[in-house]
Amino acid sequence: MSVKDVALGGTSIWLDDLSRAKISGSDKHSLPARISESGVVGVTTNPSIFGAAIAGAQEYDADIAAMKNAPVDEVVKKLTTDDVRAACDLFKQIYSSTKGVDGRVSIEVDPRLAHDTEGTIAQGKELWSIIDRPNLMIKVPATIEGLPAITALIAAGISVNVTLIFSVKRYGAVIDAYIAGIEAATNPAHVHSVASFFISRIDTAVDALLKKDGSQAAHALLGKAAIANAHLAYQLFEEKFSSAKWAVQVERGAHKQRPLWASTGVKDPAYDDTRYVVELIAPDTVNTMPQSTLDAVIDHGQIRGNTITSNYPAAIEVLKGLSALNISVDAITTELEIDGVKKFAQAWTELLENVKAAQQG
Repeated sequence: MSVKDVALGGTSIWLDDLSRAKISGSDKHSLPARISESGVVGVTTNPSIFGAAIAGAQEYDADIAAMKNAPVDEVVKKLTTDDVRAACDLFKQIYSSTKGVDGRVSIEVDPRLAHDTEGTIAQGKELWSIIDRPNLMIKVPATIEGLPAITALIAAGISVNVTLIFSVKRYGAVIDAYIAGIEAATNPAHVHSVASFFISRIDTAVDALLKKDGSQAAHALLGKAAIANAHLAYQLFEEKFSSAKWAVQVERGAHKQRPLWASTGVKDPAYDDTRYVVELIAPDTVNTMPQSTLDAVIDHGQIRGNTITSNYPAAIEVLKGLSALNISVDAITTELEIDGVKKFAQAWTELLENVKAAQQG
C-alpha cells in the first residue's frame, strides 16, 4: 500500500505524536522522515503525548535547568510551545502548497479549563500569540463550555482543532459553533478548523456491553459501533456544509471544518490494526494516527477508496441494533467525554509534577 492511496481518497495523514527528539532526529521515525517518506502532512498533540515526550528526556534538561526558579506552569508552557513552533516550521512548505489546508500542528489548551469558557478563550489567544505561526491550530474540547470558546476563537481569526468529540449530536453543535465563528470573522479565508471525532474508545465501551450480553445479536454487532458512529458523523458533515447557510460563507472565502478521525489506534488485538483508517476514507477528512498505526497502514493497509458514503444505511442499522439491545450510544458517548476530559487533566497534572521534580533535582 502506498500512503498516496490514502491521500487520493481525500484523507490527510497527520501524526498523533511529537517530541523534541522526533523534531530534530534523522531516523525513519523522526518527523522530517515521516514528512518526506510516510506522507505525513500534519501533527496533533495532547497532554498525554507531551507527558510521554518530556518525562525523562534529556533534550529538555537545559531548558528546565534554565528555568529552575520559574513557576512550573511557565516551564511546561515554554517546553510545549517551543516544540510546537519548531514542528510548525517543519510543515511550512506543506502549509504553503496546500494553501493552509494541511501542514498543521495542534496544541491543546490546559485541559483543566475544559469547563471554563473564558479561561479557554484567554489561553487559546495566548498560545496563538506565543507560538506565532499561521499553521498552528488551538485544540479546544467539545464540552458544552467549550462550544462558545470555539466560536470566539474562530471569530478572532484563530484556527481551531476541536477535540474530544464522541457523539454525532455534539458534533452537530460543534459545526454550528464553527459556522457562528466564521460568520463573525473579519476574514474567514484565513481561518481553518478540524473537528476531532474519537473512534476506538467507542468500540471499547460498546464491545464490553455486547460481550456481557452474550447473545447472537450482540455478537454480530461487535466492533461495528465506532465506525458506524463515524460514518453518520460524516453524513452530518455533508449535510451541514451543503446548506444554503454555509453557501453564504463560501462566498466570503470560508473553508469547511474537516472531520478528523482521532483515537485510531486499535485497542482490541482481535481486530485488524488498520481498520480505523481503511474504513474511514472519504474526501475532506483527516486521520491522525499513532506511529504504530501509520506503520501498519504502510505495511499492509488495504485502501479501497471512499469507504464512508455508501455505508450510511448500514450504519443506521448498527445503531438500531444496539438500541434493540438497550445499549445507549448517547449515554456511552456522554461518559466517554467526561472520562476523556478527566484523563487529559490527569496527564497534564502528572506532567507538571514531573517537570517540578526535575526542577528540584
